[in-house]
Amino acid sequence: MEKIFENLFDMTALSNIIAEPQFLIMYAIAFILLYLGIKKQYEPLLLVPIAFGVLLANFPGGDMGIVQADEAGNISVNGMVKNIWSMPLHDIAHELGLMNFIYYMLIKTGFLPPIIFMGVGALTDFGPMLRNLRLSIFGAAAQLGIFTVLLVAILMGFPPKEAASLGIIGGADGPTAIFTTIKLAPRLLGPIAIAAYSYMALVPVIIPLVVRLLCTKKELCINMKEQEKLYPSKVEIKNLRVLKIIFPIAVTTVVALFVPSAVPLIGMLMFGNLVKEIGSSTSRLFDAASNSIMNAATIFLGLSVGATMTTEAFLNWTTIGIVVGGFLAFARSIAGGILFVKVVNLFSKKKINPLIGATGLSAVPMASRVANEIALKFDPKNHVLQYCMSSNISGVIGSAVAAGVLISFLS
Repeated sequence: MEKIFENLFDMTALSNIIAEPQFLIMYAIAFILLYLGIKKQYEPLLLVPIAFGVLLANFPGGDMGIVQADEAGNISVNGMVKNIWSMPLHDIAHELGLMNFIYYMLIKTGFLPPIIFMGVGALTDFGPMLRNLRLSIFGAAAQLGIFTVLLVAILMGFPPKEAASLGIIGGADGPTAIFTTIKLAPRLLGPIAIAAYSYMALVPVIIPLVVRLLCTKKELCINMKEQEKLYPSKVEIKNLRVLKIIFPIAVTTVVALFVPSAVPLIGMLMFGNLVKEIGSSTSRLFDAASNSIMNAATIFLGLSVGATMTTEAFLNWTTIGIVVGGFLAFARSIAGGILFVKVVNLFSKKKINPLIGATGLSAVPMASRVANEIALKFDPKNHVLQYCMSSNISGVIGSAVAAGVLISFLS
């Protein structure tokens, strides 16, 4: 009877958890992420599937964790070394499990990030940016965090490719971080994706923190509508609809000519936006890109990225460095946009609220909403949402172009 109970205990996951208590740390991380996504409503569409993926991956015997291949594509399967790229998909599913099948088919191939960008494009209105085009420059300034952390990481001993993947977290764009890491440092995909999406979810916490450190009350009370009345724009857009149709075509063409490696992201982003702006004749494409395709891609991306977070992949000093470096990249990007606004205000009569610089990230539209809430606390009549969206949207384009530049130089 004692032997039977012993066998029953060994059959459960409890024996493995007792033998390796580090699993408990991963459960705690999963529960914290679930709390942030469900209770705090921090990017629940992304954080909930990622957190649940972390949970699934760390149940011993469940075979739901991602088995990372080395740079040559070799993995160990039942004591035998196999090349993942020579294995048929049904063998991956049979020998490594469902999550590895999804990961190597959809994530590792770089398929899902551009698909999600197509959905983002379909859900994005470039109107605020086109109406306030001069403010879009702050979206470029906010990319400073990417390159600052890249240089710091190299000085700290990170290889250039891994340093670039770490720095791209500063763009606050999960799909871009995943796409860049797949190309440059695939072994770091799990912690970088988790860091990128976690900090995106924590935008309501991080932006106010940086703003509080760098901005004065007088600066935060700058009313953009009053500035527009005092110094009206000399440029008038006569046909915004035509411009919104031409814009994605023009941007794709320019980016393809100068930064071809950014085309998978920018091209799909602009295609999604184009089918939205054309109108009724492409409404079915718009509906698919912004709903069913986008939702399915988000589910698969979140679960499989979360499943990369096994104890072996996460509980090490490299991951800790990524978490810390990612936060610095994120905060430095926000600070870069704010400081650039301050510099512009020194030489311009038409003052700009520094919150517009703080939103030069890819976290659309959360960053703009957070900035607007901060402005309203200081002045209930100071609505800056549409102005923040200008730099916010340009930040999406800027981070994708920055990723393309890094991939071109380091691949």
